[in-house]
Amino acid sequence: MTKKKIIIIDGGPRKTFNTASMLKKFAEGANSVSDSIEVKTYRLYDTPYKGCMSCMACKIKDKASNICKFKDALTPILEEIAQADGLALGSPIYFGEVTAQMRAFLERLTFPWLSYNDYSLTAPKRMPVVLIETLNGTREFNNSNGYGSMEYCLKAALGEPEHIIAYNTYQVKNYDRYELAGFSEEEKQKYRDEHWEQDLQSSFDAGRRMAEHVVQSTAR
Repeated sequence: MTKKKIIIIDGGPRKTFNTASMLKKFAEGANSVSDSIEVKTYRLYDTPYKGCMSCMACKIKDKASNICKFKDALTPILEEIAQADGLALGSPIYFGEVTAQMRAFLERLTFPWLSYNDYSLTAPKRMPVVLIETLNGTREFNNSNGYGSMEYCLKAALGEPEHIIAYNTYQVKNYDRYELAGFSEEEKQKYRDEHWEQDLQSSFDAGRRMAEHVVQSTAR
């Protein structure tokens, strides 16, 4: 029997910090459910690719495709997602938005889904989606626009996404080394001590729920 697959896309630049840690926990949660599910993580910052090239190859008459036709290192990842059974996206929030790498990835993922005949959005298959954000803003002063208009595309084509947000995260390990006087490391540490393990657990639980959904869908 072919294994079911959950794809995780890491849109953060740092391999071992907040976003990576949340996605690692998500993977652990998904892997805890069944060995019949393959969980794979791709780091966008390790992948040489561009955003949508406006080549319109996905819109050619009689050859239209809902998978991006531009060939580069992102192509096999997009093709794999098209056949996956679950998708998790994670990004830190910079200036209220996901990273440039995540935005470029989402252009390549979703533009082929869009029909300019009737403006419908159709992915190769529907699947559960989890959107993970990490930001140094607090819950009370959250200026995040998150995944922005791209979230509408994901929702229309794949289904209602689940959101996991980690607030008030550490930006660096040692605040004394950087010009970050606008932040209180003491307050950051207090918040982290009270919430970070809960944030990681929320990510683990989301991974477990997605894998359980995949298993249940297979059993039907």
